[in-house]
Amino acid sequence: MTTTSSPAEEFLQWLTIERGRSPATIEAYRHDIDEFCEWMRTRHRPARRASEEDFEQYFGHLREGTHADSTVARAMSSLRGWFGFMLDEGQINHDPTGRLKPSRRGRSLPKPLGEREMSTLLNSLGTHDATALRDRALLELLYGTGARVSEAVGINLEDLDFDEDLILVTGKGSKQRLVPMGSTLRGALQDYLGPAGRTALTGVKKTARLFLNARGGPLSRQGVDLIIHKHALAAGIDTRKVSAHVFRHSCATHMLAHGADIRVVQELLGHASIATTQIYTAVSVTSLKREYFDAHPRAHE
Repeated sequence: MTTTSSPAEEFLQWLTIERGRSPATIEAYRHDIDEFCEWMRTRHRPARRASEEDFEQYFGHLREGTHADSTVARAMSSLRGWFGFMLDEGQINHDPTGRLKPSRRGRSLPKPLGEREMSTLLNSLGTHDATALRDRALLELLYGTGARVSEAVGINLEDLDFDEDLILVTGKGSKQRLVPMGSTLRGALQDYLGPAGRTALTGVKKTARLFLNARGGPLSRQGVDLIIHKHALAAGIDTRKVSAHVFRHSCATHMLAHGADIRVVQELLGHASIATTQIYTAVSVTSLKREYFDAHPRAHE
C-alpha cells in the first residue's frame, strides 16, 4: 500500500494526540486515506486536489464493488475528517466533501462466541500468578456483566460490594448502574484481590483502580485487547472472532437464549433504548435456526 502524504500524516497525528483516537481507529483512517490517494493517482492528480465530482465517482466505485455499506460509511467519515482538517489548517481553500450525503450504515448483527467456545476460553485461564488471577477476574467480569471495556477498566475498588454481590459501573455520559456479581465472578474477583493477586501487582504504588497492569498502574483498553488476544490464542480460538465487545455481545445473547427478559438485559448492558437490546433477539433467533437445521432430522427434507 502506498504511504500516505504529509498532510495525511499531520491529520493522523492530530487524531492521535489531540483527539485520543485508538491505534485501531488510526489504522482504519490510514487505510481509507491510502485507498483514496491511490485511486486519485490513477487519475493523475494528488488527493488534496480532489473535486466534488471525484468524490461522487469514488464512492460510486466503492458501492459498486464488494465493499459493505459500513465500510463505505467509514471511508466517507475518514475522508471528510481529513479534508475538514486540511481546510482548518489552511492547506486547502475549499472542502469538496462538504456536500457529501452520509452513507447509510447497514446495522450488522453482533457476532458472539458460542457458549461452548466461551466456556473453553474461560476454563483455560490459570491462577498461577498475579497476572493470571487478574486476567481470569477481568474476563469473567466482561462476560459475567456485559460491561463495556471502558467501563471495566474504570471500575474502582470501592465500586465492589461483596455484601450485596453488586458492582457499580459508570457508563456513557457518566451514567451509573448496578450490575450483579455471579458466584463465578465473585470467586475470581476475591482470588485476584488476595495477596497473590492485585497486591503483588501494586508494589509501592497506590491506585484506586481494580484492574492493574504489570507495572502497578491502571490497565488500559489496549492492555485488555492484548490479554484477550493472548488467551484466545492459547485456547485455540480464532483471535479474529474475539474482542472485549464480543464478551458483551456473548453475555447478552446467551442470557436471552436462556430466557432472560429483554428489559433485564437492557438494564444490565446500560442501553438507553430497548431497540438497541432488541438486536440480540435477532441473534438468538439466528442461532436457534442454525442449531435447528444442524440437528433436526427432518429439517432438510
